[in-house]
Amino acid sequence: MYLVQILLPLYNNSGQEFSSNYYSVVRKELVDKFGGITTYTRSPATGLWKEKEDKTVKDDIVIFELMVQSLDREWWSCYKFKLAKLFEQEVILVRSWEVSIL
Repeated sequence: MYLVQILLPLYNNSGQEFSSNYYSVVRKELVDKFGGITTYTRSPATGLWKEKEDKTVKDDIVIFELMVQSLDREWWSCYKFKLAKLFEQEVILVRSWEVSIL
């Protein structure tokens, strides 16, 4: 079993907040495909990273998390590309861990 996390931005590159409809569409797609999802949307997380040595970039994000039986890397690669277009990003971070249920 795998835990998959999708880190989605709250704002586009111009600083405008995305409509809640964006997240509703993604949530519905994932629930329809995988049967469930957990969303961390109440307190946005803040990500910081060095884009260049002298430039730090900040992004407020929400996290969508789900459990899947198997990891279809090709499907996730295509879905990640679709999300990047939807959220007007160069890259959307999707990460996974192999987990066991206790």
